[in-house]
Amino acid sequence: MQLDAVPSLSDLDVSGKRVLVRVDFNVPLGDDGKITDDTRIRAALPTILELCERGATPILLSHLGRPKGEVVDALRLDPVGTRLEELSGKPVRKLYESRGERVMKELDDLDAGAIVLLENVRFHPGETKGDPELAADFAALGDLFVNDAFGTSHRDHASVCGIARHLPSAAGHLLRRELDAFARVLETPAKPLVAVLGGAKVSDKLTVIDHLLDRVQALVVGGGMAYTFLKAQGHGVGTSLVQDDQLDSVKRSMEKAETLGVELHLPLDHVVADAFAADANARVTDGPDIPDGWMGLDIGPRTIERFSGAVAGARTLVWNGPMGVFEWEPFQAGTRAIAEAAASCPGYTVVGGGDSVAAVERFGVADRIDHISTGGGASLELLEGRELPGIVALLRE
Repeated sequence: MQLDAVPSLSDLDVSGKRVLVRVDFNVPLGDDGKITDDTRIRAALPTILELCERGATPILLSHLGRPKGEVVDALRLDPVGTRLEELSGKPVRKLYESRGERVMKELDDLDAGAIVLLENVRFHPGETKGDPELAADFAALGDLFVNDAFGTSHRDHASVCGIARHLPSAAGHLLRRELDAFARVLETPAKPLVAVLGGAKVSDKLTVIDHLLDRVQALVVGGGMAYTFLKAQGHGVGTSLVQDDQLDSVKRSMEKAETLGVELHLPLDHVVADAFAADANARVTDGPDIPDGWMGLDIGPRTIERFSGAVAGARTLVWNGPMGVFEWEPFQAGTRAIAEAAASCPGYTVVGGGDSVAAVERFGVADRIDHISTGGGASLELLEGRELPGIVALLRE
């Protein structure tokens, strides 16, 4: 899948057309039903506003929450429509359905220049099943299709892939940025390419590791997943999180790294605790071994120095997963250090994954990262080398 071969919004003649746009307005709502973070709405504005400027009528499709194919009043998109109108400065017509004759009639009665927001697409049980009939009903509402929802592009859903099988289609600006960023990492990276992987379970990242080892010059492994690597090397890991059923797989990864000449950076020391708690007794180990009765919850100062040095030398950097339990102050130094090193890295930097994104925002360096991915699962699947159904659908002849 050549990411740079996906058509862009500029490739479509949108003037006078109804353009269906799959957006990701799955925003967090408070107990009062009000939006607590409108980042995803803001991210979609460039595509929506360009369509308006070019004389098109944007018809937006999104999901919200997990209604499981049923109408759930608390998950209607009314708050999204209100906020979108405020942010865009344009009238937003929120409809109470997303398919059928009534929607068709409402579209025919629209005033020029309006933005249309259809109701939650996951109110239909066929949405997450990729139901072709539902996709055809969606497609009948417009002339063209634009996918601007990277975060759902790894799902073969009716509103993501199905519509693209019926209409001339392209990537919106948000999706285009994601594709360009990952193309720079996976297809045309400036070398050395350095990957930093963290998070709790090594099983979640084994496919990523295998795919990246063929591309990177250095691989940095921290977080909970590092303890399985260390145990595979024969080090003591105390009561740290370890996946014993993955030890053989990890050994194969280490052998592959050695064969390919990839620098593999593992923790040299740790911040350990006597319990999994923010107020647990904590100390720094002298080396990579963790004593019995203690668990690793962050990387130690020697490891921070080594990992930061690897990041500083990158011309292309991709980071997915924290170095420790950064939500707790005693165990956040490692993740903070990697966030700051990534922000200072002179190379092209990409951060993906919910926790990593949260970390760069928490530590105030997000504006110094070249690209922050909006899709955790989708970005991980790209790093695994998998084709995303929502992207492949845009490549159809």
